[in-house]
Amino acid sequence: MIAEALRAFVYPGIAYMVALALLLEWLDRKIVARLQNRVGPYYAGPHGLLQPLADLIKLLAKEDVVPLGADGILFTLSPIAAFVVVTVAAAFVPLASTSGLVSAEGDAVAVLALITIYLLLVYTAGAASPSRYSQVGAVRAAHMLLGFEIPLMLSCLGVLASAGSFRLSELAARGSVRVFGLHAVGFAIFLIAAQAELERLPFDIPEAEQEIVSGWLVEYSSWRLALFRLARDIELLLLSGLAVTLFLGGPVGPSPPGAEPLLYPLYFIAKAALIVFLFSLVRASTARIRLDQFVTFCWRYLVPTSFAYFALAVLVA
Repeated sequence: MIAEALRAFVYPGIAYMVALALLLEWLDRKIVARLQNRVGPYYAGPHGLLQPLADLIKLLAKEDVVPLGADGILFTLSPIAAFVVVTVAAAFVPLASTSGLVSAEGDAVAVLALITIYLLLVYTAGAASPSRYSQVGAVRAAHMLLGFEIPLMLSCLGVLASAGSFRLSELAARGSVRVFGLHAVGFAIFLIAAQAELERLPFDIPEAEQEIVSGWLVEYSSWRLALFRLARDIELLLLSGLAVTLFLGGPVGPSPPGAEPLLYPLYFIAKAALIVFLFSLVRASTARIRLDQFVTFCWRYLVPTSFAYFALAVLVA
């Protein structure tokens, strides 16, 4: 009983997920800063390693404000539900071994469903606020969902259909790298769609600080904003972990017998860091596009390409 509790809450449970998520945020901020000739996080911890944690603690110390006219229930439940949904989804991803904290037949489909639920919570969070900026951000998020959700799912389903399994732990145990040939197309589609899901440049349209002042997040503060920020970090871990599991062979790598419990988490971190580097490279080198440009790009190019990739993956399997 104690061992199961430690596994669920410590390693490889929630505490481990949060630590990994904060590490990936620090890595992302460092990479973007270097690419833009800045220093990035520096003072909190060695080389600023503890800066994401310091930012969370700072937010928790802020005054908790619920704006007049807000839907109090949705305004409070949205950040809690967002954190729970992405954490449950990340529990299925093999982070420290060839099996996630939870593993079941068809768990890859469950993860994709939970990702969609999280995106709906983003809309709910914006709609619960009386601010016009929040409303505009929520509507933008809903419009974007119609463009990138289909390519994201099809890029994942193409790999799953090709592998003949919808269980993430089984794919991770095989250790097969799928970034060459046909699956290189799926990998590119996944990266583009994941960048949009994370609302990162050039797809940070629902937040757009220069236009709508953080969009759907503008009215959130204190622990609510901290939960949303942490949920975003765990979402980065989740999508990086999905890319590692589906396309980079999971946490599997060369390992002497008996050293797997030590090396597999390190292999996962190294591969996830590579995915984050690709996300950061795009973020640091592009400018925001308009919502109509994004929707046109998705439905004219990304969606047809993803359908073609999925069809070919099924035929080749």
